[in-house]
Amino acid sequence: MVRVLITMRVLFICLGNICRSPMAEAIFRHKVEQAGLETRILCDSAGTGGWHAGELPHRGTQQILQQHGIDFSSIRARQLTRADLGAFDYLLTMDSANLRDVRRLGEPVGTLRPVLEFAPALGYTEVPDPWYDGNFALTYQLLDAACDGLLDHFRYTLGDGSYREPLAP
Repeated sequence: MVRVLITMRVLFICLGNICRSPMAEAIFRHKVEQAGLETRILCDSAGTGGWHAGELPHRGTQQILQQHGIDFSSIRARQLTRADLGAFDYLLTMDSANLRDVRRLGEPVGTLRPVLEFAPALGYTEVPDPWYDGNFALTYQLLDAACDGLLDHFRYTLGDGSYREPLAP
């Protein structure tokens, strides 16, 4: 019998939940599993719009995740709900429009932050939407670094002894 002790719940949020936030969910889940923290950290993703509810991630997201050996098979698009605002410890947005849309829905109980605050050395404040520019490689690069920073933050917060100081820019 596996004992589950979830102590952190993370929700990645973008516009349609088919490009950026499912990519972040898959990358972060992969890193959490590699770190052996899957019983302590739960992650999910949602979109502020519901146009793609039930769909798999975008073809470009699928391709870049496959290139990096990251599973996305369980991810389906869904729309952010008011209930999510009370269900997650961290709600992490891809851009300022997502942040604004979450705030319009209500005040989250957990921490609401742009995901790239966990990768300040990159010099980006927003994750560009590859739906419009097709640059899934840049999106992956930004989210991979942000997920490393987030995982380090949780390692420190959870006190598992594997925290490593971030490198100076």
